[in-house]
Amino acid sequence: MSPLLTGLNPLAAELNQTIRQEAPALFRVLSELGKALYFPKGILTQTAEANEKAHRFNATIGEAREAKHSMGLPSITRHLCEISPDQALPYAPSSGRADLRRAWLAELRQKNPSLGDTPVSLPVVTSGITHGLSTVADMFVDEGDLLFMPDHLWGNYRLIFEVKRGARPGVYPLLRLGGGFDVEGFRKVVKNHAAVGKMIVLFNFPNNPTGYSITPAEADAIRDVLVEAAAREECDIVAVCDDAYFGLFYDDEVMKESLFTRLAGAHPRLLAVKLDGASKEDYAWGLRVGFITYGIANGAGAYEALEKKTGGCIRATVSNSSNLSQSLVLKAMSDPAYQAEKAEKYAILSGRAARARQVLSEARFAEAWTPYPFNSGYFLCVRLNGLDAEAYRARLLSEYGVGVISNGSADIRIAISCVEEDEIVDLFDVMLKCALEMKKG
Repeated sequence: MSPLLTGLNPLAAELNQTIRQEAPALFRVLSELGKALYFPKGILTQTAEANEKAHRFNATIGEAREAKHSMGLPSITRHLCEISPDQALPYAPSSGRADLRRAWLAELRQKNPSLGDTPVSLPVVTSGITHGLSTVADMFVDEGDLLFMPDHLWGNYRLIFEVKRGARPGVYPLLRLGGGFDVEGFRKVVKNHAAVGKMIVLFNFPNNPTGYSITPAEADAIRDVLVEAAAREECDIVAVCDDAYFGLFYDDEVMKESLFTRLAGAHPRLLAVKLDGASKEDYAWGLRVGFITYGIANGAGAYEALEKKTGGCIRATVSNSSNLSQSLVLKAMSDPAYQAEKAEKYAILSGRAARARQVLSEARFAEAWTPYPFNSGYFLCVRLNGLDAEAYRARLLSEYGVGVISNGSADIRIAISCVEEDEIVDLFDVMLKCALEMKKG
């Protein structure tokens, strides 16, 4: 038995018993750390009780108060404007503010109508989506566990899952020749490894770096592949949906909802995990407000216990996410102008995407690179023809003052999110000039 599970805390044992009873597969996919986690009934619980009942004096938590409000430095509080010190300075609960969690769940269902009344957990607040990914890794990944990621990926996944948690990495092909999600390639990878008994699969749509998002038919196919593996091969699957760029869909054929909607109630051996947040959806990157939401068929009775374990994991790392940031996001969501403002920013990015695709369709670029399919998100990616990506990136930067990202030996990622629409032609003209000069030697 793992040292973590020797002398298990009674609170962890109680949560484990609930999860094992309500959703056996969910218990099986928990890491050893995940099984050992619990939410302590110490200072935080006693303080919560005192907040309700201590009508004379509340001397519980490590915060300073003055005149019955949070004590603060005027040099800080005078910059808060419409946010009161009581909304900004105190600690937030480890799982996040309850009002924000409820509001985010309501909006999640509104943005994903096909989720219907499928039971999902109350979202848990994280300090950004990266922290959410790290929390999920702690909860579900043991050393040697098989983890499949797309072959076009955000490099930080490797630090989070491989380096920190020791996952055994594998890749599935993201795109097929001619464009579109490689359903058959994905099916082959899953089928060939389902016998291991436990599998973590990571999805990222819109994809970073390519900017590709799946169609509804491709989403259905992914669900069918995973359900078949869970049912026929008796494989326990954790499907992690990194929805960091959710909502930025630019083509009519793209699915405008999260893959999570297809997976959340698909099978009792398939746990779907949705990671999203205000970073890109609300253009608030530095606020670091993210969310973890869980969904598994016939497992609603385990959600509260799973949320407590997740809160315990957060308590043991960052304690809680910024109360000020959560207050700002909640105020924005309740503002009458919120949706119109988001639509305005979406229109700007959609216009840039349309212009970039129009320019890149010109035949003159064919000698230099081949674009990957692109229909969403912040980025597009091109595959250089006969040039080393890092050498090209370095020359483009040093001689032309243009910054892009090299991925692997031949891929270049361009963030059109930070290039004005009327600058896109100039950007690709300069990139082409540099590439042709390098090809000439």
